Amino acid sequence: MRVLEIHGITGDSKIIIGENLRNLERYVTAEKVVIITDTNVSHYYQKDFPPYDVIEIGTGEKIKNLDTVRDIYGKLVQLEADRSSFIVGIGGGIVCDIAGFVASTYLRGVRFGFVSSTLLSHADASVGGKNGVNFGGYKNMVGVFNQPEFVICDMNLLKTLPKREILCGVSEIVKHAVIGDFDLFCYLEKHYEKTVELDTEVMEKLVYDSILIKSSIVNRDEKEKGERRKLNFGHTFGHAIEKVTGVAHGEAVSVGMVAASALSVKRGHLPVEDAERIEGLLKNLKLPTRLELDGDRMIDALKKDKKRIGGRVNFVLLRGIGYAVVEEIAIQELEMMLKEFN
Repeated sequence: MRVLEIHGITGDSKIIIGENLRNLERYVTAEKVVIITDTNVSHYYQKDFPPYDVIEIGTGEKIKNLDTVRDIYGKLVQLEADRSSFIVGIGGGIVCDIAGFVASTYLRGVRFGFVSSTLLSHADASVGGKNGVNFGGYKNMVGVFNQPEFVICDMNLLKTLPKREILCGVSEIVKHAVIGDFDLFCYLEKHYEKTVELDTEVMEKLVYDSILIKSSIVNRDEKEKGERRKLNFGHTFGHAIEKVTGVAHGEAVSVGMVAASALSVKRGHLPVEDAERIEGLLKNLKLPTRLELDGDRMIDALKKDKKRIGGRVNFVLLRGIGYAVVEEIAIQELEMMLKEFN
């Protein structure tokens, strides 16, 4: 078991890698505890939950909205949850985003923590204090920064995940390597077959190293004023692709990383050989690198990106594998790039 800590303006967060869901009660110091989880996690693991009240929600991006939040508020009122209550989100990124947002806004904020159940939330979504929901079909338009008191990453919970879901988490691990750790990228290149096979030793290292990269960035820039923007590598195109095509988040980010690498090459920042290495690794990991895209819909989605400032976007580019930079880029340039890439 390994432990990492995030020290933020909104609080401290402890990331416990290799802990077991069954030991959840060790980390909760409150008399009134409410679990928020989804139907899939409940089906497989509710038998391992402590004897707390449970609010069960549906699955998928379609439920990550203010209607779901309103329903949860109503159930918390029915359960007589007060300011001394503690909320635990048990699930993947969607559950953690919703549970964190609910906890941060119910009665102006109650304490909360997460038990992550997917590789995507192990490596990315549950770590860093971003909590929010979609609005009007656009990703994470309503949200807050607030650190969970703890995040338990139970590797055993990955066993019931479809392989496609695992690979979506691998996509975010590649992102972390590409923006901040050349050695981790080389490790992925060397061990991609074991990664696809979900080798236990390899996966534990990948999760730990990935969280280490993200937590170190969050510790330096909790509220995304500068360096934390690097974590959005591949996501400007990726979120638009996700909205337009409906593919899974990690798959959209994979294609987005290839597009962002191509733009980095075009701007003279990244050697073409590095872009080819990134695309080659993603292919070896069985992740998509190209998709047929509706150009007009993609452009509309790009214009509604929450990182947009007027006619420009804070966009993450590469100067090398492990070396990311953030530059303001005109939406028009992204439109041109999109047409060439597609």
